[in-house]
Amino acid sequence: MYKKGDYIVYGSDGPCLVYDVTKLNIPGCDRHRKYYVLHPVISDKSVVYCPVDNQKVKIRDILSSDEAKEVLSGISTLPEMKIDNEKFREERYREVLCNTDFSDWIRMIKMLVIRRQRRVDEGRKFTSIDEKYLRELGEIVTCELSLALGEDHDTTEEMLRSLVS
Repeated sequence: MYKKGDYIVYGSDGPCLVYDVTKLNIPGCDRHRKYYVLHPVISDKSVVYCPVDNQKVKIRDILSSDEAKEVLSGISTLPEMKIDNEKFREERYREVLCNTDFSDWIRMIKMLVIRRQRRVDEGRKFTSIDEKYLRELGEIVTCELSLALGEDHDTTEEMLRSLVS
């Protein structure tokens, strides 16, 4: 069980601060059940209430500094994600985003960066769906790496951009 002050990754909300662990007195919530009160780091004005015994949304620890350094050192050898059926592209994006697997996130970012470059080279626009997921996932990954490495956001973003390109 996580405790107040921990940083975790909560589904597609990405890195969150565990602001509190408490029982809620809110209509629709089981008053006898404990909940995490989460503050997503990316969206500092939102609050997420998650049952401590949640089985639906994946929760994990943020990467440690050593894990983050290991991931960064292996980015160049990590293969890009492949999507076999274009009709299910967005569904696959959502699935990868929600599964909280950091390596899959990096693979998807690599695929989207390569896809964008190919489309530009062909004189075509990068699709709005691809742009949306690249931006969203890039922000989540940058935020988690910033927390893990103790670096500021801009430095981490630039480091990630140079490694993925």
